[in-house]
Parts: sequence; C-alpha cells; structure tokens
Amino acid sequence: MEEIEVEALADPELDEPTLIEGLPGVGHVGNLAAEHLLEEFESELVRRVYADEFPPQVTIDEGVASLTCAEFHAVDVAGTDLLVLTGDHQAQSNAGHYHLADAFLDIAEGFGVSRAFALGGVPTGELIEEYNVLGAVTDPDLISDLEAAGVEFREDEPAGGIVGVSGLLLGLGSRRGLDVACLMGETSGYLVDPKSARAVLEVLQDVLGFDVDYASLEERAEEMEEVVGKIQEMQNQQAGAISSEDLRYIG
Repeated sequence: MEEIEVEALADPELDEPTLIEGLPGVGHVGNLAAEHLLEEFESELVRRVYADEFPPQVTIDEGVASLTCAEFHAVDVAGTDLLVLTGDHQAQSNAGHYHLADAFLDIAEGFGVSRAFALGGVPTGELIEEYNVLGAVTDPDLISDLEAAGVEFREDEPAGGIVGVSGLLLGLGSRRGLDVACLMGETSGYLVDPKSARAVLEVLQDVLGFDVDYASLEERAEEMEEVVGKIQEMQNQQAGAISSEDLRYIG
C-alpha cells in the first residue's frame, strides 16, 4: 500500500461546492456536525482516502471489516453543493497531518472547491451551559459575515492555536488561495458534545442558508446530559465522603 491512496467512487458535477471538514477532535464536535449533515440530507460517497498514517485497524459493520479511511461525500443542501469530509481518525504524526491535509485539499480542488469550513471544538476545561462558537479565518474580509452569524473572534484564542487537519486547512488552504474558516464550538473537552455540534451547525446554516432538523442531535444531547448528571452525582457523593472523613479527625 502507498502512503496515501485515493479511491474514486463517483464523479458528480458539483456547482462551486463548499468543503466541510468534520474529522474527530475535541468533544467530537466537528465529527458530530459533519455526520449530522450526512444523516439529514441526501449524499453520495465520492472518495475514500487510505493512509498508513491512520491507526492500524479496521472498522466492523455487522461483522464485515473495512480498512480505516477518511471519506468525502457530495451533499445537496437546499440547492447548495457541499463536499463533506469525515472519518474516524486523524494522522498519527506531524508529517502525516501535512501529507493528508495536502491530499484532502487536492481532492477538494479537483471538485472545484474555493471555500471551506473546518468544524471543531475548543476546550474550556469545565462543563458549560452557553455554547459560544469561536472563529478563525484565512482572510480578514471573511470576519464580518461570520460575526453577523454569531461567531466570536477573540484575541489569542484558542490558546496554542489550532492543530490537526482543521488548522492545516487554514494554513495550507491560505497558501492555495482558498477562503477557509474554522468554526469551533466551546466544549468541556471531557465528553462527546452534541450541543456544541449543534451550535456550530447553527452558524453554518446561517452562513450557507439552509435548514436542518436537530431532533437526533437533541436526543444524543439528552443522553449525554444523563451521563453528566451521573458524573456530577458521583462527584458530590465523593466530596461528601471526604468531608465526613475529615470531620472524624477533628478534635
């Protein structure tokens, strides 16, 4: 197997498609958002990307094994063509990230992409109730439209910059003359976060002008709230136990 292999499955005619990247990251925010688009709209699998930088494993679906890969889907959203990049893994090395990001951009440009949105999460380190979306862009001219959609641009945030494919789509995409924006939903960083994914999608639907149903994301958010509730209950119980022990040693 070559370092990177691209399997072409279909070549639909797309009208000025927008690339949407949603590979796994903090809180799986971008991944959840991209997969929700694929669930809610008709899509066609057009490319599979295999690489020796992905973990050495296969995925299993009803007993059938498939080699780990990233996938591009062509999606028609209310007359707007999207090229959605998703998958279960990112590269395992710095060089691998660069090589894969270049391959992803080659595929996107082959379909006529000139604009891209990288979706992801930015960790807060604590559970939150209000889900803000932070942004980063390749061109200052892109900021005003995103601010109008509720995106916040904060000085020196996210701290440490943006890593992985999302960051490289900005850096390498800019060098290719593409307009790229990264939308990052705030998330604790501890758990899969459907609410943050919805916040990011709400910005995207405002900017691109489409409507999407969030029922399935809401169900997943309710499930995660139950998990969070149980975790908080356990923490409170542990705190109470520690306090009781402390009292026994006083006086």
